[in-house]
Amino acid sequence: MARAFLFVLDSFGIGGAADAELFGDTGSNTFGHIASACAEGRGEREGLRSGPLHIPNMTALGLGEASRIATGFRFGGDTGLAPGAVFGAAQEISSGKDTPSGHWEMAGVPVTFDWGYFPQEVPAFPASLTEAIIREGEVPGILGDCHASGIEIIERFGEEHVRTGKPICYTSVDSVLQIAAHETHFGLERLYELCKVVRRLVDPLNIGRVIARPFIGESRETFERTPNRRDYATPPPEPTLLDRLTERGSKMIAIGKIGDIFAHRGISEVRKGVGNMAMFDKALGAMDDAGDGDLVFANFVDFDTEFGHRRDVPGYAAALEAFDRRIPEALAKLRPGDLIIFTADHGNDPTWRGTDHTRERIPVIGLAPGLAGGDVGLRLSFADIGATVAEHLGLPAGRHGTSFLKSIDAHA
Repeated sequence: MARAFLFVLDSFGIGGAADAELFGDTGSNTFGHIASACAEGRGEREGLRSGPLHIPNMTALGLGEASRIATGFRFGGDTGLAPGAVFGAAQEISSGKDTPSGHWEMAGVPVTFDWGYFPQEVPAFPASLTEAIIREGEVPGILGDCHASGIEIIERFGEEHVRTGKPICYTSVDSVLQIAAHETHFGLERLYELCKVVRRLVDPLNIGRVIARPFIGESRETFERTPNRRDYATPPPEPTLLDRLTERGSKMIAIGKIGDIFAHRGISEVRKGVGNMAMFDKALGAMDDAGDGDLVFANFVDFDTEFGHRRDVPGYAAALEAFDRRIPEALAKLRPGDLIIFTADHGNDPTWRGTDHTRERIPVIGLAPGLAGGDVGLRLSFADIGATVAEHLGLPAGRHGTSFLKSIDAHA
């Protein structure tokens, strides 16, 4: 029996979503616009990076071909496909462009319902919800109550939070309620407990996630978020690939925030690190520990939180190049019969207006030692990824998605 490895570059879309217009994202292309900016000298930062985008390993796995399939954009960087490379693109059918929707669909459960969202108003939260948070969370009040980015709102309200003990509550265009609080002045465990209370309170509003955002520091100039973020997500509406694997007795090792995204259902073990490189180290260790029939599912969140939302083109480009340099380490751990796929969950074009995710297609690139590989085309759902992994690991087909395993198997 084989092993499977699913590495998600959070927000690394490749443009071309057929329904992008519905989200105001027509023309967005995270990969294409980063590559173009670098080629034109707009992706440079002194001491960080310069020149055209250099990602030879992802290119060899077919990223340029995936981009061509998604939008027709031809990456003018490194060329040449690795033997057995698997490449294609996938279109999302879920109703949102958020993290849970993308990951759940990838794991075989598209989101066919509409999430609840908070309006672009101040206050953003209904008065009844705010009153319940204060009463049941046993806090003296809340700060924020608006749409905001995490760093900016901590800088704006952090000192008042430390002084008053009022947690900072905010949202975004995603279906989310985030709570920032100081790890020591407010207390990390107290923040987690408050988020559990709020998770229950927002369930009737169909809010996807409540996120604990702890920070440290003593002044506006020194505040910084810590790696102790915790997501309290609503669980998927039906069993996912992860559930089916663990029910069979296989191991599902979650790297990064994967456990939180799936409300810790179908998870055998969670491993976390601070930053993409530490997360890559954790993923490599999990590859060593994975046995026959096991899945390692990793999320690399820095692309989204540190560079996409901050509209940082040079930072995103440098992060892609750093990630690309690590890929040979993962490929070296593959055994005959294994399958590794590098993909994304949505877009977050750092050249786009605002700070929101962008509705885009995603790359589906990878390697399967012993199989022929090849072009898997444009997949009509992210669920095709989960269906392929399921077939590869010997699971019966799920309700959603179509496997492309036979198209990359020379013996089929």
